[in-house]
This record gives sequence, C-alpha cells and structure tokens, in this order.
Amino acid sequence: MKLKYWLCAIVLFATAKGFSQGPPITADKPIMLGGNSFTTKTLVEIRNTDRGTAVYAPVMLHYLPTANSLVALHLPYLHYDLNDAGSGSTLADIKVMGKYQFYRKDATGKTFRMVAKTLQTLPTGKELDIMGISTGKYQGYYGIVAGYETLKYGISNEIGYNWMPDGTLDEFNYKLGFGLPLLKPQYPNKQVNLFFEYTNAWLVERDWYQLLYAQGIQYARKNITFDLAVQLPLIKDIPEDRALNYSIYLGTRYTF
Repeated sequence: MKLKYWLCAIVLFATAKGFSQGPPITADKPIMLGGNSFTTKTLVEIRNTDRGTAVYAPVMLHYLPTANSLVALHLPYLHYDLNDAGSGSTLADIKVMGKYQFYRKDATGKTFRMVAKTLQTLPTGKELDIMGISTGKYQGYYGIVAGYETLKYGISNEIGYNWMPDGTLDEFNYKLGFGLPLLKPQYPNKQVNLFFEYTNAWLVERDWYQLLYAQGIQYARKNITFDLAVQLPLIKDIPEDRALNYSIYLGTRYTF
C-alpha cells in the first residue's frame, strides 16, 4: 500500500480531538458490562456504491459469561440491488464473535483497557463479493482493541487482520474512534454523545485501500441506546464501481 496514504491518516488522527462515552457506532471498545449480562442490538447499514446499494440488517445477541469475556452471534438480513448481480433479499454471512479483556488499569474517573477479539464469518451468504456483508466464503478476523475513557472523553483503537483462505478479501484494518458526551454524567443514565470514527481498510491481495470517516450521534437512556451515523470516504484507492459513496447507519441496543 502507498506510504502517503498512511501518512495522511496519521496526520488526520494526530490533529483530531477525541472525546467519548458510550459504545462507539462503527468502531469497537474494550469496556464491558458486568458478567452474566445480555445485550441485543442491531446496526442497519445502507451502503451505496456505483455498483449499487446494499441494506444490511443484523440481529446481534451478545452475552458476557464473566466481566472480562464476551461471546456473540450476528444473524444478518440483506437486501441488495446491484448492477452485476440483480436484486433480491437473502441471508448474509452469519458471524460469531469472541472477546477477552486481558488488561485493565483503573484510576479515579478514568480507565484503560485492552481486549483480544476474533470474528468468525461463516459462508452462509450469497457470493456477492460485498465486503464484510455477503461473500459466501469463510473468513477469520483477529485483532486487538484498546481504549481509554474518562468522564469527559474517551478514545478507542482497533487493529486487526481479516483472513479469507479461499478468496481475495484478506484485509488489514485499523480503526480509531473519538467521542464527545454533551451532557454531564447523571443517574439514571441519560446522555447524548457525538462520535468521530475513522477506518483504514487495506485489501492486501487486491491492493485496494480506503480511508473512511463516520460522523455519528447517540442517545442513551438507562439501558437502551439509539445510534445514527453517516460514513464517507476520505481516500479511495479502489475501482470506482467498488468504492464507497456513502453508508448510513441506524442502530439500537438494549442491555439486560
């Protein structure tokens, strides 16, 4: 991949201010809730490229058997309208996730944590070659998530590699998320958060690269949140018919 793109990304990240509360929208964070808790969530993505539009709607079930471990199942519905594949509605690639928090350091009003993460993608979807949604091929993602959070701001980082042994969508991925809580901490929880999230995606076998930026807002009330984000490309070193024009994310989550 071209060095200038990584240098551009580093400059963007170094000059951005980061503040965060609540779960990020397009990124991830290492902070977990208490053990023996469940979260049900969805994050609908409306993805538009010159190739067409895909609407991805997963039902995600997350369970924390302990305070430092998580297992999850993502059952996804997909509607697509593509120039080269027609249109239709189908099951996309089912995903199984595992996370283990291996480092935690707390202080008054702040915490730093690190998590090992894996995401196993099962080939249940059609072979539509829609990255991260429906490829019809097995994939294994392995990464590290690190996050620092205070009462006023937080920063999340994730670096990892997605391996597709029978395809050409091997991807090196780096995400950086910032957020800003607009209300003072209160109990019961009530918060409005802004999120600023960057994604570096380099498909190593195809030599494709995108730097994406997502601007999001989140409303949290007690144990439920509502998310809205718009993701746009900052750099597109990828064929025009495959490059992202925009994605719109609509999500909600409920913890019990």
